[in-house]
Amino acid sequence: MKKHRGKPIVQITDPEIEKYALEMTTSESEHLRQLVKSSEEELDYVDMLCGNLVGQLLKMLIKISGARRVLEIGTFTGYSALMMAGALPEKGEIITIEMNLLYQELCEKHFAKYDLEQKIQLIKGNAREELPMLSGNFDLIFLDADKIGYPVYYEESLKKLAPGGLLVVDNVLWDGSVLQPQDQKAEALHEFNKRVTEDERVENVLLPVRDGVTVIRKK
Repeated sequence: MKKHRGKPIVQITDPEIEKYALEMTTSESEHLRQLVKSSEEELDYVDMLCGNLVGQLLKMLIKISGARRVLEIGTFTGYSALMMAGALPEKGEIITIEMNLLYQELCEKHFAKYDLEQKIQLIKGNAREELPMLSGNFDLIFLDADKIGYPVYYEESLKKLAPGGLLVVDNVLWDGSVLQPQDQKAEALHEFNKRVTEDERVENVLLPVRDGVTVIRKK
């Protein structure tokens, strides 16, 4: 069984169903396929990439909502940032925050290869420190960072979201371990999921796509 994050991956969706879903979903660009290949060569845990299903969901949400200003918390190697940048209008922008030095280097290299580089601003630093310093509102925020920090990122994201804005949160099922949490991250994500569901400031839907994606709309 493949591993990532130091533990086995539990397939939430039947593998054949997920394969079929991918086959029946708009394909990622050749540039992004090359990015995935490059990431596989450089790292041994590319399952941290959001993948084409989640990437196309992000693109669709940006286009449907008419988002022009996007924030990403957790860049990894740049796949989701490039996917979202490709959905933005001509004068749209995405700000993405990454604290890991290796990931910073890799995503800078990947951003430099594409014409979308002018739409993407990479902030190198800890999101807990950088988020309060950002000015202006965002139309969509994608959260895919350290799971223990989700409650902090959630509150800061709500402050930065425009009314009616969307917050998309990845890995909310954590390989299914939120059903019976046995470790700190699983427990933190379970509590986070309950917190969002009970928060009257928002409305949300949790989708069992890949490792679980929650789409939150600020009222």
